Amino acid sequence: MNCLLDTCAFLWLALEPECLSAKAVKTINKADLRFLSSASIWEIVIKNASGKLPLPVNPREWIPSRMDFFQLAMLPMDQEVLFLSGELPMIHRDPFDRLIAADSIQRSLPVITSDLPFEALGATRIW
Repeated sequence: MNCLLDTCAFLWLALEPECLSAKAVKTINKADLRFLSSASIWEIVIKNASGKLPLPVNPREWIPSRMDFFQLAMLPMDQEVLFLSGELPMIHRDPFDRLIAADSIQRSLPVITSDLPFEALGATRIW
């Protein structure tokens, strides 16, 4: 099985692993392939630049180093994911979550997230 980490799951994995659920840890450890959406990278970079998300080092260094360490592959945004993110129900308006949910749906990847709205958007959520 493969999985997609949402932004918070990636940050918790890298900075506060005790915040992850036991099921999330088990899924991450057992996954053949683990992915991080480029939307998560964008979200982290934006929040870091605004001062809302301090990181130990510059995101340009930190994100790739953590992705390498945890053996995560990046999912680049493609046109279909962008269109799908706008076609999902407007029950959750966070653009980053909508893109990650669209990634999950388009690529049939369960998303590791504590955020319930992912299910309402149609993504398979593991927590």
